[in-house]
Amino acid sequence: MNIKQKIDNLRQEIDNWNYRYYVIYQPIVSDFEFDKKLKELEKLEAQYPEYYDYYSPTQRIGNDINNNFAQINHIYPMLSLSNTYSWEGINDFYNRIKKILNENFVIACELKYDGVSISLIYESGLLLRAVTRGDGTTGDDVTTNIRTVKSIPLKLYGNNYPRFFEIRGEIVFPWAAFNKINKERIENSEPPFANPRNAAAGTLKTLNPQVVSQRNLDAYLYQLLGDNLSSDSHYENLQLAQGWGFKVSNIIKCCKTIDEIENFINYWGKWKKSLPFAVDGVVLKVDSIRQQSLLGRIAKSPRWAIAYKFQSETVKTTLHSVDFQVGRTGIITPIANLEPVLLSGTIVKRASLHNEDIINALDLHIGDQCYVEKGGEIIPKITGINKEARLTFGNKAVNFPKNCPACNTPLIRFQNETAYYCPNYTQCKPQIKGMITHFASRKAMNINVGEETIETFYRAGLVRDIADLYEIKIDDILQLKRWAEKSAINFVESVQQSKQVPYERVLYGLGIHFVGEVVAKRLAKAFPTIEQLSIANNEQLTTIDGIGNQIAQSVIQYFSNENNLQLIRRLKLYGLQLFTIQKIFIDNKLAGKTFIISGIFRKYSRDKYKELIENNGGKNVSSLSAKTDFILSGVNMGPVKLIKAQRFGIKIISEDEFLKMIE
Repeated sequence: MNIKQKIDNLRQEIDNWNYRYYVIYQPIVSDFEFDKKLKELEKLEAQYPEYYDYYSPTQRIGNDINNNFAQINHIYPMLSLSNTYSWEGINDFYNRIKKILNENFVIACELKYDGVSISLIYESGLLLRAVTRGDGTTGDDVTTNIRTVKSIPLKLYGNNYPRFFEIRGEIVFPWAAFNKINKERIENSEPPFANPRNAAAGTLKTLNPQVVSQRNLDAYLYQLLGDNLSSDSHYENLQLAQGWGFKVSNIIKCCKTIDEIENFINYWGKWKKSLPFAVDGVVLKVDSIRQQSLLGRIAKSPRWAIAYKFQSETVKTTLHSVDFQVGRTGIITPIANLEPVLLSGTIVKRASLHNEDIINALDLHIGDQCYVEKGGEIIPKITGINKEARLTFGNKAVNFPKNCPACNTPLIRFQNETAYYCPNYTQCKPQIKGMITHFASRKAMNINVGEETIETFYRAGLVRDIADLYEIKIDDILQLKRWAEKSAINFVESVQQSKQVPYERVLYGLGIHFVGEVVAKRLAKAFPTIEQLSIANNEQLTTIDGIGNQIAQSVIQYFSNENNLQLIRRLKLYGLQLFTIQKIFIDNKLAGKTFIISGIFRKYSRDKYKELIENNGGKNVSSLSAKTDFILSGVNMGPVKLIKAQRFGIKIISEDEFLKMIE
C-alpha cells in the first residue's frame, strides 16, 4: 500500500467513525483510538502536503484566521412559518389544506428545534456553501464555521444523491454542551449565555472557527430542496438524506388524521424536556412536494406548513425594582428586575413590563411575588401578581415617571398610543446613541461601527448626531485609547462608502418615527428628492399605498423641525444620496407590457427580475387584472394566481422564456 492509499483509507475510516459517533450515536471505537488515528492522519498530511484535501476530517478544526461574512442570496427564499398556540389554529390549518387540495394528503409532524436555521448547498457530493437565514432573501456565508460542526458531512456517502441540491436544518446547542460552557463562563467571571438558541447563534457568528469547533454544536436537517429530488414525499427524501450522511431526527410521524396530529403534539409537549436539545413546538408539513407546490406561499410563509408552539412555563419570583429605559425613538420601556429564577432552562433576572397601562393593570408594587412566563419560550414577561402574599406595609407602588430618566425632559404620550416618549431627541444621550446606531446599521448606511464604538465616540465628543460621523478624521480616532491606524482607516473608508447608499436607505436611516424599510421605499418612489418629501402635505402622503394618517403626520412633523432640516442640509453637503437616480432603459423590448412575478426562482432573485423588466421598458404590477400581460412564474406559484390567470387568459412564462424575450 502506497502513502496516498494509506491517507485515503485513514480519511475514509475516520469519516465513518465520525458518522457513527455524531449522527447515529453508534460509536465503534474508543476516544483514545479515534484520537490516535486522527493524529496519524495529521502527521501523514503534514509530511506529504501534495496530498492535501480540503474535505479531509482533519480540516474540520478550522484555524485562527478571522473572516468577514459575505452576503449570499438564497436560491429559494428561507421563509418563516406561520404559528399557532391553539388546537383551533391546528384545525383551521388542517381544514384549509383539505379544502384547497380536495384530495387525500398526509401531514408530516416534526419537532421544532430551538436553534439557528441554516441552508447547506452541496454539489457533486461536496459541501459547497452554508448560509444563515438572514432576512430570508440574503444570509451570511458561514461555511468556514459550519465545517467544524461534526454532524454535518463535508463529503456525502454513496452516489445516489442529486448533483446539486440544498438541504436545510437547525444548528442546535445540546443541553450538555450548553450547561458545560455556561459553567466555564461563570467560573471565568464571564456572563453566561441566556439560552441555547442565543449561544448557537453567537457561536455561529464567531470569527474564530476554532472556538466554534470547541463548542460542540450539533445539526438536525429537516428539508431537502432541488430540481431532481428522488421522491415526491418529504419524509422519504429525509430518509434518503440520512443515508447520505445527514443527521435526521427519528422523531417524525406521517399523520393522516387530525387525531394523530394532536396525539403527536400532546406526547412531545409532555416529554420535550427529556430531549438532549431545546424544542419549542411541533412543525406540521404537507408531505407531498407536489401538493406543497399547489398550495404555494403567502408573503412570508408557506401555506403548506405551520408551527404549533408549546404553551409557556410559568414560575413565581420577587420583584426587586423597575428600570425605565430610553430607546432610540424616545420610547420609555419599563424593565422589571427580579429575584433570579430558573424558567424554561434559563436563569431569568429581568422582564419587560412594556408600558404604563400594563403596570397599572397589574397594580405592581416593589416586593410583590410575580408570576413570570416566557412568551414563546423566549421573552420573559410578568403575567400576574400574588396579592395575597403582599405585605401590609412597606410595599411601594410602581409609578411611571413623568420626566425622562436620562435627561429629565417632561414625557409626552400621543393619542391612541400606550407608550410615553421623551421629545428631547437632540440632547437625550440614549436617543442620540440609538439614532446613530440605527443610521449606521446594515439595512441603513452599513457603516462599520458598533454600539461600543459609538459610545466611545460620544464620550470623546466626536458625535452628537448622525452627520457628525462624516466629520470624524483618522487623526481624531488615533487620539483615543486602543485604536490602531488600520482600524481608524477602515472606519473612515466605511463612512465614505456609505455616501453611495441609495436614497431610500438614507431615508430609512434618518429614523423618522413609523418609517421602516418598506415605508421608506414607498416615500422615495413617490417623492424622488428629499426636498419634495420635505414639503409634502397630509393629502399627498396618504394617497401613497400603505401610508396612513399616523405615518403622514410623523413625516410632516419631522420636516417641520428646523434642527432636522439643518441636519439634512449637512448630509447633503457631505454628498449623501438624497434623491432617486432615474433609471435609464437599456432596451424597450418589453415596452407597454405588464408583469406579475410569482414563485421561487433559481437563476435570479425576484428583485433582479423586476429590475430586468423595468430596464427593458416593462412595468411591474402587484395585482392581477385582465390588463396584465404576463405572469413570470417560478416554483410554488400561488394557486389563487393560477386560477385568476386562467380566468383572464394571462400567459404564464418560465424564467427561460422570459430571458429569451430580452435577449
